[in-house]
Amino acid sequence: MTVHFKQVTIVGVGLIGGSMGMILKGQGLADRVVGVGRSLGNLDLAVQLGAIDAYERDPKAAMPDAELVILATPVDSYAGHLKEWGRVLEPGTIVSDVGSVKGSLVGQVEALVPAGVHFVGAHPIAGKETSGVGAGSVDLFTGALCIITPTANTDPQALLTVQYVWQAMGSVVRSIDPFMHDWILGAVSHLPHVAAFALMNALTDLEQRGGATFLEYAGGGLRDTTRIAESSLEMWRDIFLGNQENLSVMIEALEKELQRFKTLIQAKDGPGLEREIARAREARQRLK
Repeated sequence: MTVHFKQVTIVGVGLIGGSMGMILKGQGLADRVVGVGRSLGNLDLAVQLGAIDAYERDPKAAMPDAELVILATPVDSYAGHLKEWGRVLEPGTIVSDVGSVKGSLVGQVEALVPAGVHFVGAHPIAGKETSGVGAGSVDLFTGALCIITPTANTDPQALLTVQYVWQAMGSVVRSIDPFMHDWILGAVSHLPHVAAFALMNALTDLEQRGGATFLEYAGGGLRDTTRIAESSLEMWRDIFLGNQENLSVMIEALEKELQRFKTLIQAKDGPGLEREIARAREARQRLK
């Protein structure tokens, strides 16, 4: 299968959207890539970096010639975007996204696109703690997993096209149900971010309580554990709210494990602590 677009429009030219533009242009998958965004400085930088050929501040002006539209904005903005410019999309246009939450959102988007326009949900498991097109790169998705979330309403040809695009960008593509996506990603991505944010906040509170500065004494362990706490606050706020039910269950599971460690430490139960640490080590060794 070979795919080539006359125009791709990327709404949100940040780390993910910008990297996609760089690859689409570099691989010759699109004749023209048009960006849509709020910050003129970021859009100008995207042009300088070769992530896009041109940009439009009015998204409606960027849609009529687009054969593929990528939503790379916070997930809670999708509905507003589609209500604003969805009606100008031509039949046959494919709309996809890069959002970290799917679930019921996929059905909502499917209901908002006009007849003849096809939506295919996608989520590349790639990123950095830094954001913006300046952090983009042509190898961001190389070897990374990209999850496609088709439904019974997904157009088969559009699905194949989106799969091809992500494979061409270097990703390993898997397809799963949108709701299963949110359960799995809640565990392996969203919960770790909650833990990293909460740990840094706990350290800040302890510093204020004890009058000592901790972070200047931190080693690699803290840096490794909390690297993702530098992630985008806007993006992660929306992810947490979008996956609220699953994440609430998972936070309770983490709280239970923290309480288990607290109980064993208070009881000075060395063998019990060894069992829990060994159980965690065995699980970590399964993570390749």
